[in-house]
Order: sequence, then structure tokens, then C-alpha cells
Amino acid sequence: MPNRNFLRTFSKEHLIDMLEDAAKNWLAHDGVWFQAVEGSYGLEKAIQLDGEAWERFTVIEAGRIMKRYGIEEGGGLPALEQALKLRMYAHINEQSTIWVNDHTLRFEMNDCRVQSSRKRKGLPDFPCKTVGLVEYAGFARTIDPRIQTRCIACPPDPHPETFFCAWEFTIEEYSE
Repeated sequence: MPNRNFLRTFSKEHLIDMLEDAAKNWLAHDGVWFQAVEGSYGLEKAIQLDGEAWERFTVIEAGRIMKRYGIEEGGGLPALEQALKLRMYAHINEQSTIWVNDHTLRFEMNDCRVQSSRKRKGLPDFPCKTVGLVEYAGFARTIDPRIQTRCIACPPDPHPETFFCAWEFTIEEYSE
């Protein structure tokens, strides 16, 4: 267990900054891991292994969010919307949710740190769709197994300037 008394010496603002730094470090580690695998085995294998890692990590992250914030499994789309706001990504990326109707929630990654960095460097979007399909579907199913996930657009798909990727989460029938 970390030394909680030491953490209590910091201001709320400082702790928020530390959380943002931790999210940036987490993403940087993911990126350098990916680059190392890509350098040794090529892009295709790196994406395959990244997908396998995300398939497991997304369930762990969702489970920890549910436990920490008291989100019950089977909480439907409102629970998913809350959990999406608590992911590590949410501390460093700009994202939004839009209720399409009472059984459909749309999630957009409006500014993705990885993709924005590539754009600034004049690089094409990173083709993250295959990993995103595993990641978002697994996260949503962990929150509520009834949730179906559909990709609206994710690189290498073309996308508007307003988002890098967008996902639609649906529960056909509510049984509340």
C-alpha cells in the first residue's frame, strides 16, 4: 500500500496533476512497449499482441473502476457512460458521450493524445481500429454483458475533424 499519509500532504490540485502525469506515463509506457514490439516483429505482430494485451487490460480497468466507484454490473448504458469518464484515457484525452436514444449511447474520442501527436509530426493516423474493437467491446461487456458495441469510425477509417474515433453502445431491451 502506498504511504497515504505522504499523499495527504499534497493539495487537491497537486494530486490531480499527479493523476494526469500517471495517465501520461501509462500511455507513454504503452507506446514504447508497442514500438519495441514493432521494431522486433513488425507492425502486424505488434498490433496483434497489443490487441491481446488490451483484451485483458480493459476488463481489469473496468473492474477496478466498478469496484472503486460502486458501479454494479448490469447497470446498463448509464453505468457505462460513468465508467468511460473514469478511464485513464479520460485524464489526458478529450472525449464526449451523446445519447442517441434511450437504448443507444455514442462515445467520441474528440482529441486523442496519440493521434494528435502523430498529426503534429505529419504522420498518418495510427491504425488502431482492430485494437479498439477489442478494447471498447470488452470494456462495455464488463460493465454490462448486454451491451453491444459498434465502431462508427476509427483509424484507418476516415473520420471528421471533430473526432478520431467514435463508438456506439446499444442495449436492445432494458429489463429494469
